[in-house]
Amino acid sequence: MSRQMPVASPAEVRAAAMRDLGADRWAVVRLVLVNGLAAGAGLVGPLLLGRIIDTIQAGSGNVLSAVDRLAFGALVFTVVQMVLSWWALKIGYRFGERTAARVRERFLLRTLALPPRVADHLPAGDLIARGSTDASLVALTLRSAVPEVLVAVVHALFLVVAVLVLDPRLGLCGLVCLVGVGAAVRWYMRRARPVYLAVAATGAEVAGVVASNAKGARTIELLALEERRTEVSEAAIAESRSARLGALWLRTVLFPWSEIALALPVVGVLLVGFTLYTRDLVTLGVVITATVYLRQLVGPLDTLMLWIEQLQGAGASYARVEGLADVPTAESHVTPVAENTGDRIRVENAHYSYTGARDVLRGIDLVVQPGERLAIVGTSGAGKSTLARLLAGLDRPHTGSVTIGGTAVVDLPPDQLREHVVLITQDHHVFHDTLRDNLLIAKPTATDEDLYAALSVVGVDWLDDLPDGLDTELDLDDASAQQLSLARVVLADPHTLILDEATALLDPKTARQTEQSLGAVLEGRTVIAIAHRLQTAHDADRIAVMDAGRLVELGTHDDLVTANGPYGRLWRTWHAQ
Repeated sequence: MSRQMPVASPAEVRAAAMRDLGADRWAVVRLVLVNGLAAGAGLVGPLLLGRIIDTIQAGSGNVLSAVDRLAFGALVFTVVQMVLSWWALKIGYRFGERTAARVRERFLLRTLALPPRVADHLPAGDLIARGSTDASLVALTLRSAVPEVLVAVVHALFLVVAVLVLDPRLGLCGLVCLVGVGAAVRWYMRRARPVYLAVAATGAEVAGVVASNAKGARTIELLALEERRTEVSEAAIAESRSARLGALWLRTVLFPWSEIALALPVVGVLLVGFTLYTRDLVTLGVVITATVYLRQLVGPLDTLMLWIEQLQGAGASYARVEGLADVPTAESHVTPVAENTGDRIRVENAHYSYTGARDVLRGIDLVVQPGERLAIVGTSGAGKSTLARLLAGLDRPHTGSVTIGGTAVVDLPPDQLREHVVLITQDHHVFHDTLRDNLLIAKPTATDEDLYAALSVVGVDWLDDLPDGLDTELDLDDASAQQLSLARVVLADPHTLILDEATALLDPKTARQTEQSLGAVLEGRTVIAIAHRLQTAHDADRIAVMDAGRLVELGTHDDLVTANGPYGRLWRTWHAQ
């Protein structure tokens, strides 16, 4: 599978945006209606201002009283516009919050729905960036851009129509002068999408490098890789900087150009209006009103220009967030269902390579009977953990097959896969939540008695030290976190459990007690243990010995020791030590 996560096309982003708008359509309708009323109220003030000028210029009748009435009317409509604009923004922000929540929840559900074999191959840094930085930018845009852009668009349309109705000649003059704004936006839009996608992608790359450096800090220090990792980090930062400078260059062209273009309609209408006024073709009030309308047009157009720039970044983030839907969740090859052999696990002539250049597993043949305890041993790099991944359905062998009950393990739906096989590794996660909620992840219907029993099974002796018992928010060391992970397994109660050094962070005595407890609880279930401690192998029904990607020995502990092969030599060396 490619390490590059897909990005949604512009059409897919538009479709997603329409679905999000449609999910709260009545809020959108109210938003447009209230905006329209606010924009309509905003047109009255300049119109009354023009009437005031014409009334003063005419000088007939009770001028002062007429001006007072017109001025009071302008004040009332200005207040009405302010109230309606506030109401519209309130509707818009609430709509944005609800829509942002839907976007985040949709991303989370899509992430959780990914099959383990797919999620495990996705670049962690990119996935984290999409779920945090990109999702936050989309949420901010939906909260702010949607109401502000709608307000600006409705207001601009009303102003343009008002100028055309007031005097078509002045209106057409203003529209012609807006061509410069359109040209600036068109130039920018043709170049912006790939630039902002590059900004988001390089930012995700930096996040991935930082995360990998932090996770492997001890290994980097141990192997003296600081200089190499520094070079990798600096290269990622330089690429991100270059992408951001590209976006900055677009902005330095767009904004000065648009500022000049936005001033042209006012200048053009004043020049044309003066010519028409000197020829008695329009009144001074009409010219002033049209000028004020076009001057007011600068506000919403300036807002739109600012959001056009920010929407490019948000659009790129929206495309990355929605791109998760295009991650392939199934492969075209499907292992045919053979005869139904119950819960038997069968590996037939399995070959696997991470890069395609060299097989790390070669010709593995293995049958694990239901209820059997199998230990897989071998030197570091022998292929033990890779075999565990194939058995757990996280990877598909390039040739051969790995089946359970006659069905390819990787073809089982995620919910069925978890019912059959659970892989427990040294990696574990403790959520920033209570002990109870951390355990209920495995079995939401579990009672407190079930939780206490599971903790007891894995030898937890720190429960009494927690101030609030099961309701204590956790901050555990590695060993305690690993015990918590094993307690989840006890609650999940899978048919087959694969332990890949799952007790590696426990001290030998605690690890031995935990393994014995798990063995007692999982009686009658299949247990496959990747073992470095040979005492674990000693207690297994059978032992599979790996060497250089091949299965070189298979048998009971006594038989393998007697055969004096690779396992026998390992056992005697370990036992002597």
